[in-house]
Amino acid sequence: MGNLDTTFAALSHGTRRAILARLMHGESRLSDLAEPFNMSQTAVSKHVRVLSDAGLLIVEKRGRARHCRLNAEPMKVATDWLIDYQAFWTHQFDNLAQHLAGEGD
Repeated sequence: MGNLDTTFAALSHGTRRAILARLMHGESRLSDLAEPFNMSQTAVSKHVRVLSDAGLLIVEKRGRARHCRLNAEPMKVATDWLIDYQAFWTHQFDNLAQHLAGEGD
């Protein structure tokens, strides 16, 4: 479960989610990845480090440039964990629908 904590903590920031969304389209150099954000490359690098530490992206140094690519496996683990609660919520909503329809009396 410790990995889940790290994954959810990394995903908790909008900038980090935006970085991952950009990487869904393919690998990117760190300098290109930082381009659309209104922050320094150093600040973006800190977000990349959090994502890398969580295993959500892989950073490779090629020459002078650092290249980043998505590793979605930790998100699959988080999704699998969340899916376990789907049956609970489906049951809750079914009960609510029955109650609202007057069948729960």
